[in-house]
Amino acid sequence: MEIRLLITAALSIPAYALTLRYNLHMFQLNGYKNLEHLHWIRKNLRMQWVLVWGLVLGLAEMLLPWTALEILGILTLLLIIVVYRAIKKMTVKKKLVYTARVKRMIAADLAVTVLILAAAVFLCAAAPGGSEAQNAGSAGQSALLAGAERLPASFSRISGLLLALVSARFLAVLMINLLNRPAEAAISRHYINDAKRRLKENPGLKIIGVTGSYGKTSVKFYLQTLLQERYSVLVTPQSFNTPMGVVRTIREHLRRDHEIFICEMGARHVGDIKELCDIVHPHCGVITSIGPQHLETFFNMDNIRNTKFELADALPADGKVFLNGDNEYILDKAGAYSCKVFYSAGANHDGYYAKDVAVSQLGTDFTVAAPDGETERFRMRLIGGHNVINVVGAIAVAHELGIPLRDLRTAVRRIQPVEHRMQMREHGLVTIIDDAYNSNPVGSRAAVETLAMFDGLKILVTPGMVELGEKEEEYNFKFGTYAAACCDYILLVGKKHTKPIREGALSAGFPEEKCAVFEKLEEALAFAYAVKGQGHKYILLENDLPDNY
Repeated sequence: MEIRLLITAALSIPAYALTLRYNLHMFQLNGYKNLEHLHWIRKNLRMQWVLVWGLVLGLAEMLLPWTALEILGILTLLLIIVVYRAIKKMTVKKKLVYTARVKRMIAADLAVTVLILAAAVFLCAAAPGGSEAQNAGSAGQSALLAGAERLPASFSRISGLLLALVSARFLAVLMINLLNRPAEAAISRHYINDAKRRLKENPGLKIIGVTGSYGKTSVKFYLQTLLQERYSVLVTPQSFNTPMGVVRTIREHLRRDHEIFICEMGARHVGDIKELCDIVHPHCGVITSIGPQHLETFFNMDNIRNTKFELADALPADGKVFLNGDNEYILDKAGAYSCKVFYSAGANHDGYYAKDVAVSQLGTDFTVAAPDGETERFRMRLIGGHNVINVVGAIAVAHELGIPLRDLRTAVRRIQPVEHRMQMREHGLVTIIDDAYNSNPVGSRAAVETLAMFDGLKILVTPGMVELGEKEEEYNFKFGTYAAACCDYILLVGKKHTKPIREGALSAGFPEEKCAVFEKLEEALAFAYAVKGQGHKYILLENDLPDNY
C-alpha cells in the first residue's frame, strides 16, 4: 500500500505540472475570462477526456479504497503524463507567456493544492473520536489501534485525492482566477492609474484610437508610416489592443517628446472599447470596419456595431471620427454623429475617396480626392483593391492633421504589408501570399479575389474561419463558393471547420479531385508544392487557427 502511494505521489508531480501548464496556456489564450474558458471547455471537452476520466476515477478511489482502483489510478497518471508531454512537444503559434499574472496564478494554485493535501493527510491520520476510545478501555491505545486499522484506507484515499487534484486542472484555473480576482483588480487599477498619470504629464499628446472588426492593425501601422515623417509617433505594438496591453505600452514606451499616440482598440464584449477610451481619452478615432467577427461573445451584429461606436461616443466636442464609408454597418449608424469624416474606395464620394484604382502583381495605383478638392495620385506595394480602403483611411487622418496629400506620396510608397496580412514572399517559381492572421468573412473573400488576379496556378490553403457563432457554417460555406470561382486548387486543413467550405466549393461546381483535406498544414503545403502546372505558382495561406481551436 505504501509503495503504491509513493508511486502515485511521484507520478502526480510531473502530471500536475504538465496539466497545469496546458490549462493555463488555454486560459491565457481565452483572455483570462472565466465565461470564455467555460465555453472553450464545453466545445473542447473531448481534448481533455483523460482528465475527465482521471477526475471520476480519483473520486471513486477516495470513496472506495480498492487495490484495483489504485492500480488503475497509477496507470491513468502515466497516461496523463504521456498525453500532455506529447501536447507540450507540439508546435504552437503562441506560446504560454509567464507573465506576472500567470506566476501569481501558479503560486495560488500550488498553495491551495498543498493546503488541500495537508488537510487530507491530517484528517486521514487522526484517530477516531474519544467515545470509541473510552469503550476500548484506553484512549491512547485505542486511537493508535484504530489509526493503524484505518491506515490502508487512508493511503488509498490520499492516492485518489492526488489523482483528482491532477485531473481537475482544467477546472482549477477558473477557481484560482476567482480567488485571485480582488488582487488582480487592485493591481490592474494601480497600473491603469499610473498610465493615466503619465498621459496627463504629456498634455500636448494627440491620441488617435483605431478600432474595427478587421483592418485596425493594418491602419494603425499605415498611419504610423504616414505620420512619422512629421511627428514623433508612438503606436501600440503588434496586436496590443487590450486594456493591459495599452497600459503596458504607455508605461514602458511613452516619452515626453511623443506628439501622437496611435492606440489600437480591440473588443470581444460590449463595453470593451469604452473601457479603453476611459483610460486613454482619444482626441479622434478611426472605425475601419464592422462585420461578423467574435459572434460567440458579441452574440449579434447590433452589439458589435454599438461597441465599435463606443469610440465615437468617447470623443470630445471638437474630435473627429473617421469612418469607412464602404461599410454598410457603419453607414447605418453614422447619421447619429456630426463629427464624422468618411473615407471610401468605392462609390461613396462623401469625404475622402479613391478612384481610378489599378491593381497589378507589383502593387496598386490609385488617386485620392480630398473634401477640399485636392487630389493626388499614389502608388503602393500592397496588393489587392481591399487594401486601398485602409490606406485611404490613413491618408484621410494624416491630411486632417495638416499634411498635404502631395507630401504623403513618398510615405505611401514606403508602406509595408503587415505581417501575416496579405504578405507576399517569393520562393523561386512559388509565391506565398501570407494572410494567416485570423480571417473574417469579408477579408477571406477579398483575399481569394485578389488571388484570382494573378496569372499562374492559384492554390488556396485554409483551415476555415472560427468565432462566428451560429453563423460559422454559413460563412464558411459561402467562403467555399467564393474560393471555387477564384482558385485552381482548394486545400483544407482539418475536417472540423472545413466541411462547410468543401460543401460550398463542390456546390459551385469545383472539381472534387482538386479539393483535398489534410490533418496538418505541413501536409497541405507539401501537396501544394508538388502540384504540377505551367507557369508561376501562387499559394494563399488564408487564416491560421489559434492554439485553442
